Amino acid sequence: MKSRKKYVVLFMIVAMVASLSRCSFDPTSGDLESTTPTPSPTTNSEKFTPAAQRPSESSSSSQETPTQNKASSSSRAVTKKTINVTLFTSDTQCQELIPQQVSVPAAEPVTGVVGKIIEQRDSADFSLSGYRVIVKDGVATVDLRISPNSHRQFTSLSSCEQFALFGSLRKTLLSNSQWKIKEVRFTERGEKIVL
Repeated sequence: MKSRKKYVVLFMIVAMVASLSRCSFDPTSGDLESTTPTPSPTTNSEKFTPAAQRPSESSSSSQETPTQNKASSSSRAVTKKTINVTLFTSDTQCQELIPQQVSVPAAEPVTGVVGKIIEQRDSADFSLSGYRVIVKDGVATVDLRISPNSHRQFTSLSSCEQFALFGSLRKTLLSNSQWKIKEVRFTERGEKIVL
């Protein structure tokens, strides 16, 4: 009898060890943000950004933030305070822009909402590697960077894709009146985007 109990206990221990060995903890698998490409807002601080990397600006109300939408989670700025803003996305027929409420970092809401729109537009053959948003004197300039691996350029986007990307960005930036944006311009590496 005692030997049977020993074997049963031994069997249970082996079974528990075997089941625990099958369970592995991967800290990145539970963290959706660390595996999903998302924009990484960086601190919008005049003090910490070298002047040589910034276009000249004289207004303290301007916002310029270089951002990579394929950034690693270790370089992602962690912001605890968020605000809700209205983001506009295209319907499936590309006929109208539909509003929805999204949360963005309170410190950089314009950059955050632009990042959310750009994230939705990435596809297998069209990918943006980064963007910069500059708001000055009521004009928002969205400077986009096409990924070197992207098979398509802005001019090869269909009218529906252009509406979904540029229409969403324009409507979102103009409709959030708290930002006081009256005009939106699009550039690629500083050059005006002509479609």
